Amino acid sequence: MASTAPPREDLITEDDEQRPPLTRPLLHRSATNNISQVAMVGSKACPIESLDYEIIENDLFDQNWRTRAKADQVRYVVLKWTFCFAIGVITGVVGFLINLAVENVAGFKHAAVSSLMESSSYWTAFWVFAGANLALLLLATAITASVSPAAGGSGIPEVKAYLNGVDAPNIFSLRTLAVKVIGNIAAVSSSLHVGKAGPMVHTGACIAAIFGQGGSRRYGLTWRWLRYFKNDRDRRDLVTIGAGAGVSAAFRAPVGGVLFALESLSSWWRSALIWRSFFTTAVVAVVLRLFVELCGTGRCGMFGKGGLIMYDVSTLFEDLMTYHLKDIPIVVLIGVIGAVLGAFYNFLMIQVLRVYSVINERGRAHKLLLAAAVSVLTSCCVFGLPWFAPCRPCPAEPNATCGSLNKFRRFHCPPDHYNDLASLMLNINDDAIRNLYATGTNDVYHPGSMLAFFLASYVLGVLSYGVVAPSGLFVPIILTGATYGRLVAMLLGRHSNLDHGLVAILGSASFLGGTLRMTVSVCVIIVELTNNLLLLPLVMLVLLISKTVADSFNASIYDLIVRLKGLPYLDGHAEPYMRQLSVGDVVVGPLRSFNGVEKVGHIMHVLRTTGHHAFPVIDEPPFATAPVLYGLVLRAHLLVLLRKREFLPAQERYPKEYNIAARFEAQDFDKRGSGKQDTVDGVELSPEEMEMYIDLHPFTNASPYTVVETMSLAKALVLFREVGLRHLLVVPKACDRSPVVGILTRHDFMPEHILGLHPVLLGGRWKRLRWHKAAVGKYFRDLIVRLANCG
Repeated sequence: MASTAPPREDLITEDDEQRPPLTRPLLHRSATNNISQVAMVGSKACPIESLDYEIIENDLFDQNWRTRAKADQVRYVVLKWTFCFAIGVITGVVGFLINLAVENVAGFKHAAVSSLMESSSYWTAFWVFAGANLALLLLATAITASVSPAAGGSGIPEVKAYLNGVDAPNIFSLRTLAVKVIGNIAAVSSSLHVGKAGPMVHTGACIAAIFGQGGSRRYGLTWRWLRYFKNDRDRRDLVTIGAGAGVSAAFRAPVGGVLFALESLSSWWRSALIWRSFFTTAVVAVVLRLFVELCGTGRCGMFGKGGLIMYDVSTLFEDLMTYHLKDIPIVVLIGVIGAVLGAFYNFLMIQVLRVYSVINERGRAHKLLLAAAVSVLTSCCVFGLPWFAPCRPCPAEPNATCGSLNKFRRFHCPPDHYNDLASLMLNINDDAIRNLYATGTNDVYHPGSMLAFFLASYVLGVLSYGVVAPSGLFVPIILTGATYGRLVAMLLGRHSNLDHGLVAILGSASFLGGTLRMTVSVCVIIVELTNNLLLLPLVMLVLLISKTVADSFNASIYDLIVRLKGLPYLDGHAEPYMRQLSVGDVVVGPLRSFNGVEKVGHIMHVLRTTGHHAFPVIDEPPFATAPVLYGLVLRAHLLVLLRKREFLPAQERYPKEYNIAARFEAQDFDKRGSGKQDTVDGVELSPEEMEMYIDLHPFTNASPYTVVETMSLAKALVLFREVGLRHLLVVPKACDRSPVVGILTRHDFMPEHILGLHPVLLGGRWKRLRWHKAAVGKYFRDLIVRLANCG
């Protein structure tokens, strides 16, 4: 949950009072910006900055581009594809290692519990099961809370916000990557109702972002060819590619990975990015295929043919995968119920996360206690509920023996019998989903067991995600949806001829559409998971219905989490009240600007007393006939100039013979890694240097994006988001005023800021079609009356 950070006040000094009126700090409004610039990243409050996607055009960078040889351009293109290949290979290897570790750690635990149950050591089996789960989850929570809090959760909200232009500290660091991998293995192996698909998206993004860091001075990796990607635009493309590779590694769905990054994560997409992303996901698929063939010979312990989340339903019982026109109403019903369940799931999830955030803010001990409580509850539920399930005789079909470790479990049942609820609960989520998707198994599960497992998975999925550990939502949602689909098929009975495995797949699709609100990417992922194109029409129909109905209740779970964390995400649409405001109505002061040739002491003072990251540069006599806007200079570039100490003794421009390229290189102004910011505290200057001057012209972006103060806020939002800006200069309508009215940043477009300045517009927020309790009750009563009359 976001916390409020009070803005630092700008101080008006004597130097400001002596400056010409047109270049004094302008207070366009007396209001201050109260919007929070601190958000929850993982389980820790962190300052939030924006990313610089805009291309800087100044004398130094223009000269650098002109001097680049053709070999540099070729090397840049080759490096792009080389990085894509390396990202695919590493992401594929990491994905395989995560699956290998989970299958063996969880498999060994379940094998030990099954062995103790067969020897009637029931209490010992429970303590072994609960103790192992507790130790694994505490390990995941401890390393996450101590080493890298940014690794908590799935990481998809942070990746989505980053690709929207929000920069948060440490979300892509090497420590976060290591904690994400180790913590996710431990959390999934602890029988917690979480998945590894979401963390794999974050893992792929971390791997890609590390390639975009441009080397490391700490470890001596500062080769010139690594510096081409030390800018936010190229890093954004690499992170997008890495996120798609993570989906491909999680589901062996290369096309689904590309579409997931396009539909759910990326705010800007280019055609060239599709090719590189598709190439990377294809590399991931090939790498995974090689490891699956390697492990098919039994060299990988308990990781065998069923690993890597693949639910192949096309090889057996193809006659059961058929459907007819009369089955469409049932499919529609599944979509509607899945939408309602998904919307309620999102509502409960946010309420639980609010409570968990209050607990987690109290310190590391409370995080561990919360994790321990959830682990004990999960262990008691998973181990205790199967005692109430009936024992069923083993199927008489060939190749369907009760000795199959991942399909049937005896639990406390006599020989040649199995416990259907234990077969689902005392298993990893991947094998449970595979069992539910299996065709020709209509009589394997009891309706009571399905109902108990659905309620347990629904509740545990809500309670498990907020624990401070790497955890995903995708796989638990698939499992819960598959259970609900099976339950619906059982309740329909003879009214439907659809196979229960097929209905389970449709249930997963409907629940995914009701929670995640994605259609195209989820549809392709499910088809790639099940390896059956016959499902495509039904899955498309279910997803469209579930998303449409669920949107009438609330937003997607990822959007809700982004808002809960306080990440300043810019939506693609403008709120209606934005058309009633101009950009001048939301610009707040004070505005600080610099002369084209500015005094060093004044620059140091402004940097120390403000948190602004860009400043207008205004030329005034004698450098211009009248005050005129020259451009925009970044705080990071000013810090470089101060450290270089290229000062002038008088207020004059650099002479023509001054060779900028000999004293500065473009790489001196390269952007640091994500979340890393230079500060003015490390700059120490003598009193004599403070009285000298800096010519800012060669280092100022001479072509910043500007809008007139009368432009509507909605139109400015479209420009700001589509171009991917960090700063948008507002210029006056009249020429007898200061050349700059103010600067719009991401936070100025946030509803909290706008409605705080203009609370009268609160009723003009965007209203989607929502269901109200009174209306739902009226429709329900009318339906009952009509049915009674028909009877």
